[in-house]
Amino acid sequence: MKNSGRSLKRRLSLIGNKIARVKHYRGYGVHSPFVYGLVRKVFMSKTLFEGTGTELFDALRKEGFSEKRARQLHNAMCYAEAKSFSINSVDAEFVVFTREVGVEELRRGYEEAKAKGAILVVGRPYYTRERQAEVRAMIEAHTSTSVDNRSYIIFFNNRLPKQHYRL
Repeated sequence: MKNSGRSLKRRLSLIGNKIARVKHYRGYGVHSPFVYGLVRKVFMSKTLFEGTGTELFDALRKEGFSEKRARQLHNAMCYAEAKSFSINSVDAEFVVFTREVGVEELRRGYEEAKAKGAILVVGRPYYTRERQAEVRAMIEAHTSTSVDNRSYIIFFNNRLPKQHYRL
């Protein structure tokens, strides 16, 4: 048994997930210029984009997001050129659902964001089994690009082709 408390059998069962994600490490193997730019400019950035304000970053920090994830989402909003954001409600171009949003609300919010053409972020997509099953159904039904960054999934509702990236 390793010091982490996970047995060899458990660690080997998780290796497939890690291999699936490593193929897009640093954007390599991503055949979408938009997603490649997202990975290189947003996910790998150590600072907030200059001249963009910090409203979303501050709001996400108050909701309990880590500094790194809040910075990434703030930069993703700027990269996607969204002008407004909302947390736990579909009232803007960039919508963030935290883990407090239930499965039924998540389903309704997804449909509403899709109809409005808003970018939807689902925080903690693997928090419960029910939430994980709902997010998987959302990925299957989604008609545009989605990016899974482990602690959140971004659903882009624009003219990008149907693709799902696991980073």
